Amino acid sequence: MHVHGGGGASFGDDADANRVAAAWHGAHGTDGMLASLVTLAPDDLLDAVRVLADMTGTEGIAGIHLEGPWLSPRYAGAHDRKLLREPDLAELKRLLDAGDGHIAMVTIAPELPGALPAIELLATRGVTVAVGHTDATYEQTLQAISAGATVATHLFNAMRPVHHREPGPIPALLESPAVTIELIADGVHIHPAIYRMVLATVGPDRIALVTDAMCAAGMPDGAYQLGQLPVRVAGGEARLPDGTIAGSTASMAELYRFAETQAGARIAALQTSVNPRRAVGI
Repeated sequence: MHVHGGGGASFGDDADANRVAAAWHGAHGTDGMLASLVTLAPDDLLDAVRVLADMTGTEGIAGIHLEGPWLSPRYAGAHDRKLLREPDLAELKRLLDAGDGHIAMVTIAPELPGALPAIELLATRGVTVAVGHTDATYEQTLQAISAGATVATHLFNAMRPVHHREPGPIPALLESPAVTIELIADGVHIHPAIYRMVLATVGPDRIALVTDAMCAAGMPDGAYQLGQLPVRVAGGEARLPDGTIAGSTASMAELYRFAETQAGARIAALQTSVNPRRAVGI
C-alpha cells in the first residue's frame, strides 16, 4: 500500500519504469501494490497519475497512492519542499478524474488550510485518506479522523513527536480504532521495540507493514533520485544529503521475516497482506 519504486526504477517516471518497479516487488514478496507517488509539480503529477491509471490492474499495480503534495514543510521528509502546497479542491478533483477511480489512497497533513474539506471529498469518493508528514496537534488529528481519515502514514516517521502536554498526532491515531497504522519495519525507520509497543497497544489487526521502498531496492549502494531529490544509499540505507531518511530499500519478504521473528507467522501474514488490503479496499 506504500511503495515508490524498486529494481532501479521509480513509479511515476514513465510506463517502463512502472513495469520495472512493479516486477521487482512482484518477485520479492508482493502480489499487489499501490504505486506511490512523491510530491511533484501539478502537471507532472497529473501525467504520472494518468499513466498509472492506465496500468492499474496489470503488472501487479492495484491502485495509486498520492503521498503529497499536501504535506507539512516542517515534516516533508524526502519530499521537495518547493513543490509542497495546500490542499485545493479543484486540483484534487482534476487528479481524481485523471485517476479514473484508481487513486486508492492519499496522504494529507490535516493541519494545512483546506485539509478537512479535502479529506471529506476524498472519503465521499471512496478514497482511503491517510494522515502523514504532519505537524498536526492531537485535536487536529482527531478532526481529520472524524472527517474520514483511516490510515496513519508510516507512524513516527515524518510527524510531530509525542509530548506529554501536546500529544500530537501519534496518540490520536493509536487510540482511534478505525485507523490502520503503517509501520516501516525495515530496521532503519523504527526500532523493533517500537514495533512491539505498537503491537501491544493496538493489536495485530490494525498494523500494516509497508516498505516505503524507493528505486534503490534490490540495487547496489550508490547515487539515486527520489522525485527531484538526490539520494545516497550506503549499507542499504537511503538518505538525502542532509541525512534525512529517503524511503527504504526493503522488500515485503524482508518485512514479513521481521514480523515473523517478532510476533510469529500468523501475525506476519496479517500485517503484510490481509491488513494492508483491507485498509485500502483491494
